[in-house]
Amino acid sequence: MHGKRQTNPIIRVVLTLLIGLFLLLLAVIYSTFAGTMQLDVSTVWQALWQPSDTVERAVVWDLRLPRALLGALVGASLAVSGALMQGITHNPLVEPKLIGVTAGASLFIVGLTVLYPDFPIGWTPFVAFAGAATGGLLVYSMASQRGVTPLGLTLAGVAVSLFLSALMMGILVIDLETAGLVIFWLAGGLAGRGWSHVSMMLPWAISGLVIAWGLSSRMNALQLGDEVAQGLGISLDATRLYAALVTVVLAGSAVAVAGPIGFVGLIIPHVSRSLVGSDYRVLVPVSAILGACLLVYGDIAARTIREPLEWPVGVLTAFIGAPFFLYLLRKERGR
Repeated sequence: MHGKRQTNPIIRVVLTLLIGLFLLLLAVIYSTFAGTMQLDVSTVWQALWQPSDTVERAVVWDLRLPRALLGALVGASLAVSGALMQGITHNPLVEPKLIGVTAGASLFIVGLTVLYPDFPIGWTPFVAFAGAATGGLLVYSMASQRGVTPLGLTLAGVAVSLFLSALMMGILVIDLETAGLVIFWLAGGLAGRGWSHVSMMLPWAISGLVIAWGLSSRMNALQLGDEVAQGLGISLDATRLYAALVTVVLAGSAVAVAGPIGFVGLIIPHVSRSLVGSDYRVLVPVSAILGACLLVYGDIAARTIREPLEWPVGVLTAFIGAPFFLYLLRKERGR
């Protein structure tokens, strides 16, 4: 009998990247067609390339296209931030929403919205970065008191996230009128987002993704263990600090434009590793592409499942991510 033939790793990586890019392009294109207003190919084509004042062009150019591109940026950022977090903590259960980063960013944005409603919109990413860093540091300081373990870090993350969420609810009670506007944002979604949000997110996402890929060799060394990494001349503290800062930038900017969308950073790195392995030189770009795919397709589903009603895409990712998290938790406890 012949054993199972193994696909060449390079061919597998190339195929994964090509298929992922094709699926992402298909998602962005389909996103311009899908919605309450059904549009045919010629209408979408004219709306994209022929300037006019028609409703169809406004729907395609001003609503659907920036929304799809923003979804891709947010999904890629969340997925790569999750991959980095799992690498620097050696914990397969972490992602931005589970260790306080997303909750911290949300708390700071909500607090600023309620207490200082006239703040310049350009401040939003910086406020989110400060909140994300605060949430992450709180979790790490709590988890490190008796030694950092995967389960301890997860439990500390849940505790801090609940605490920060409670603070956020307390702030919202101060201004119930603003609370009504913020509640939908807290579910995490892309409704109403336009080119201004794409412009706000783009430089942070691109720079964060490029730096994350630049850290790939250091991240690979970390996976070999601290002693081996130090033997290779890698500074452990510096690598973890750089990766943590990139995580704060990617996750914080995503929260700033789309609200707290969870589980993308948990699901996608695991799916990517199962496809291409743990080499961060490949894992980072594959996670970025698959994360973008998940959020764009998820957003299409969120706005078409029950037309004309629309669900926040964060609700859909939670439906998928919660059982996936429980599966991983059970798997870790069985080791």
